[in-house]
Amino acid sequence: MYLTQSLHRAVQQGPDQVATVFGDRVRTNREVADRVARLAGALGALGVAEGDRVALLAHNSDVFHEYMYAVWWMGGVVNPVNTRWSPKEMTYSLEESDTRVLLVDDSFAPMVPRLRELWGGLGTVVHCGAGPVPEGMLGYEDLIAGHEPVEDLRLGGDRLAGLFYTGGTTGFPKGVMLSHTNILASTHSFVAASQGAVRGGGRTMHTAPLFHMAAVSSWCSQNLVGGSHVFVPAFAPEHLLKLITERRPTSTTLVPAMIQMLLDHPAVGEHDLSSVERVGYGASPISGTLLSRAMAAFPNARFAQGYGMTEMAPGVATLAPEDHHDPRLLRAAGRALPGVDVRVVDPADVEMPRGTVGEIVARGANMMLGYWNKPQETADALRGGWMHTGDAGHMDDNGYLYIVDRLKDMIVTGGENVYSAEVENALATHPAIASCAVIGVPDPTWGERVHAVIVLKPGHTTTTDDIRTHCKTLIAGYKSPRTCDFVETLPLSPAGKILKRDLRKPHWNSTGRSVG
Repeated sequence: MYLTQSLHRAVQQGPDQVATVFGDRVRTNREVADRVARLAGALGALGVAEGDRVALLAHNSDVFHEYMYAVWWMGGVVNPVNTRWSPKEMTYSLEESDTRVLLVDDSFAPMVPRLRELWGGLGTVVHCGAGPVPEGMLGYEDLIAGHEPVEDLRLGGDRLAGLFYTGGTTGFPKGVMLSHTNILASTHSFVAASQGAVRGGGRTMHTAPLFHMAAVSSWCSQNLVGGSHVFVPAFAPEHLLKLITERRPTSTTLVPAMIQMLLDHPAVGEHDLSSVERVGYGASPISGTLLSRAMAAFPNARFAQGYGMTEMAPGVATLAPEDHHDPRLLRAAGRALPGVDVRVVDPADVEMPRGTVGEIVARGANMMLGYWNKPQETADALRGGWMHTGDAGHMDDNGYLYIVDRLKDMIVTGGENVYSAEVENALATHPAIASCAVIGVPDPTWGERVHAVIVLKPGHTTTTDDIRTHCKTLIAGYKSPRTCDFVETLPLSPAGKILKRDLRKPHWNSTGRSVG
């Protein structure tokens, strides 16, 4: 299996059909394939050889589509850079992976001098923006126009296809090595589980940043079955509503926070969202109230939740559309995807009885090759041939998986284990709370105490005592927050996950240790 096969199939079966839409720019499959072959030739002329890494630092656009295919076309390895990192974090990923060719758009071109200052090994920089080509960079369109198309090497299988640096909620970024087989196996799983919601001839709208593996998965899924893509550079509710009305996408992936912002926009009722047949979401479950509102706003859409991680390319489980009609299942992450084994184990990797909390582990053809240049971390994560997710959860008798917490987010207070997700679920039922996160903070008596960070709904007020009393009606007293902070917003990762390490930092910095 090789990842460029889908482009060859698209040209064979619909050369003049739309492949990409970005702003007013529309390109067909035939045009894209020619540009990809020329860009691959240009990369080869720049000295990029089989297995070399090529990075892209840019907002979502049709360049992403051409970049991914072109790098694979000439046997290279893609390395999409997290656009929300600092220059120091960016150069860490470039230097550690020895990535010497970088594509940048207008937004990130001004950062290039700093990136080169931090790492002298950064050689060729290609400007792929709409503005003038900055000094010291090569022009993307010039490279495509100035090189003849080359033949696709059609390399695939277990060859390295991409380095996707983790930028989630724990630890320093690690380069996750994914092969062609890994990515395609996950793609086949998602398409099989989508029950036709991602369909041939469909159109996927990309709002989530495409350096993230969940967004790449949506892109690959539409490529696999054939269809087109609409690229959205950044999430802005009003702009997205207009694009849906004008460009008529059939599928999109959002996090619940994005769905909430769309539905809260005063103009949501003025736009026709009926073209959308599937809304995928992840990073967190969706509430029954939000789901009901979303179903009304997207009258023809089926909703599906995806649970996964970059190391699984990224698919582990999905909560199918029909499951969303059962309120009891809305807190579930879903059931194992086709081709993926999932189980819940104790610290000795022995499978736990159903309903008992343990660590979630998974395996399949989509499981990563390992972490770049990190053999010990790879061995720890893949021990016994299973990817150890670091997530605590349990499975019911019907195979539905429930995520309880990150293992390291478990709070030990007075010798009792408290899973923060359980406390957050209780807090979410309080009428004044819009969103929340629960962490453990140092306590001289209990070791750790349960601490809540809360965003209130507009116009609402409450107190710590009131919240504690409310929680005690739903969970044990020792699980109820002893202290609270009230904030305007919660820090989020690019995947929409709450960055609990940022919330913990001010509480643990002075202790000389950290639970983050």
